[in-house]
Amino acid sequence: MILYSAASGVGRITLNRPEKRNALDAESIRELKNALARSAQDDSVRVVAITGAGDDFCSGADLAGLDQNADAGVLDHMETARALANVFVEMRHHPRPIVALVRGRALAGGCGLATACDLILATESARFGYPEVNIGFVPAMVMAILRRSVTEKRAFELLTTGEIVTAAQAHEAGLINRVFPDSEFDKRTGDYLATLASKSASALSLSNNLLYHMDGMTFEAAIEAGVHANALARMTDDARRGIERFVRKS
Repeated sequence: MILYSAASGVGRITLNRPEKRNALDAESIRELKNALARSAQDDSVRVVAITGAGDDFCSGADLAGLDQNADAGVLDHMETARALANVFVEMRHHPRPIVALVRGRALAGGCGLATACDLILATESARFGYPEVNIGFVPAMVMAILRRSVTEKRAFELLTTGEIVTAAQAHEAGLINRVFPDSEFDKRTGDYLATLASKSASALSLSNNLLYHMDGMTFEAAIEAGVHANALARMTDDARRGIERFVRKS
């Protein structure tokens, strides 16, 4: 259900249920968590890419599985929900940048999965949205991620109308980073990933950690955290080599 490979500094995680539009069930969530852990422990990996097999990125939760558990109690439902929630938390704490490569539809929890990545690259024909409200459901966990990506009013609109937006609209709202022509997507995203993978691994990790830890900090605390990260960065081998190269050129 989940494929993993690593080459040229890029760990690739592929959601592999194209017949189900890569919907997430309990097994695929477990395998996704394992693949993320594997990429975090692989020293050869500088950046992680998540994509979907077939025509779509991910259609969200497998509703057939939810229907089978309709008679479960609240604690059972909380346990299954927490499995995906834990994946989102682990993605936020992952030591490598995670990039979503979105073709086709990224809907509901699938849109949440893309948004949980650090960066989103999409085809012009891609579509994004949270249509859960149309079936009386709530995009509850992904709300915490969406709220950090777009304005409050835009988040409210997306969550309460179930609007499906184009890649261009998602880019304008700040939901995604880049939009590439469908015919150029593999080449353009390959170049993007290669460029990111060429950056200092220690600098990427420190930047990742600092940025997300600032969420709940006061301004003064964030500046102080920056002082510590600055000092740590200066002590890394990458920074020392980079400074030496810069001095030699100047």
